[in-house]
Amino acid sequence: MSEAAVISRRSTPESVPESLGRVLVIDDEAEIRESLETLLQLEGYTVTSAATGTEGTTLLGERSFDIVLLDLALPDKNGMDVLTEIHMVNPQQPVIMITAYGTVENAVRAMQTGATNFIQKPWDNEKLLADVRAAVARQRAEEENIQLKRALKQRYDFENIVGKSEPMLKIFDLVSQVSPSRSTILLQGESGTGKELIAKAIHLHSARRDRPFVPVNTGSMPADLLESNLFGHVKGAFTSAIASKKGLFEVADRGTLFLDEIGTMTLDTQSKILRVLQDRKFMHLGGIQEMQVDVRIIAATNVDLRQMVREGRFREDLFYRLNVITIDLPPLRQRREDIPLLVDHFLKKYSDENERPRCRVNTEALRPLLTYSWPGNVRELENVIERAVVLSSGTEIAIDLLPDHIAGRGTPVPVVDSDPASSLFDIMEDCERRIIMDMLEKCGWNQTEAAERFHVPLSTLNQKIKRLNIEIRKKNNHRE
Repeated sequence: MSEAAVISRRSTPESVPESLGRVLVIDDEAEIRESLETLLQLEGYTVTSAATGTEGTTLLGERSFDIVLLDLALPDKNGMDVLTEIHMVNPQQPVIMITAYGTVENAVRAMQTGATNFIQKPWDNEKLLADVRAAVARQRAEEENIQLKRALKQRYDFENIVGKSEPMLKIFDLVSQVSPSRSTILLQGESGTGKELIAKAIHLHSARRDRPFVPVNTGSMPADLLESNLFGHVKGAFTSAIASKKGLFEVADRGTLFLDEIGTMTLDTQSKILRVLQDRKFMHLGGIQEMQVDVRIIAATNVDLRQMVREGRFREDLFYRLNVITIDLPPLRQRREDIPLLVDHFLKKYSDENERPRCRVNTEALRPLLTYSWPGNVRELENVIERAVVLSSGTEIAIDLLPDHIAGRGTPVPVVDSDPASSLFDIMEDCERRIIMDMLEKCGWNQTEAAERFHVPLSTLNQKIKRLNIEIRKKNNHRE
């Protein structure tokens, strides 16, 4: 068998299932292939090699690879042509071009054709490994996001709700349980946590899915205008009422009415909402005829309604009518492991909306996204990613495209890891380790108290401490 027909079988994706990643090397020089195989296998990757472009594309059609190392000069095809063929089949396949002819023109052309990076022979081993680690991490994150969305779609079919963290999975389970019921639901959480998305998911998984979902921001309008919108009015009910108007309760009949920021309503409006919940009846403003409606109410608030009840600013009877089933949405800072998935989701969304090539966030820019506190939650993250996509001139989101307060320009940003070659998963582990250690420090290394403040079982915290190799410090009780 000729050298060009030989494909290395030293290691295949099936033989080492626990490898760091699957790498395909396409290069016509046996010495180069062997050198790359040795380097990558010692690092922990599964490596498959091909000596021609045709062999390489055939292998890609048979199995998946996290990264392809592709030589520019091949005996049967030009490397650029092979790159084009690869991306015609899989536009998201990461490919690093390798060549002995490292001209600026070749590098620019390779990147424009869709290469992840461009490396010149002879290469620096550490630089090549760093590029492979970063590309594999991005590919794994994208694959995980696709698989997660597919699994969630099969299980819940929740559109535009992204998350794999324990708090979010619990919410998905709860939503799937409560959606078929007729019960009133109260969503609690900070601004930007996705309360309206959850409300829509509940509606779409209920028997009312074919009827209207009507959202109302009760905090965005004065009380008289809010009541006019909710209940409607008859002609002449007030000075500007030149014609009769249906209310949103009528529009939402047999559907769902979503009352956002319900804590902003006046006590008088609250009493009218209470009557609809109790009797399913209301009257138009200025009218005398009662209207019968069948509306499911989902309310949302970012304030403590119990405290408002104690202060006399919210009706206690209405609170208990709304608080049949409560769903608490966690802030983004309590579900940081969802950040890479959300970033990937918003990158795809705004790249497509702006008809731009799919962008990716580089490792340096990912660190502050993982460590920032996100007071505006998912909505703030979405705005940051949309801005970065619009301002980007290429396919990579670098740290200079992040706002100053997030990137740390002028304000300190916690350093999670100083190694630029760290993978996405290394960064996430460092971030998680730092957060847990900070909390343990605040709690005097009392694990029970730390678990309570994290709102997780003690067993969960202990598992994380063990996995992250966190050394528990004993509080010094000796007196000098």
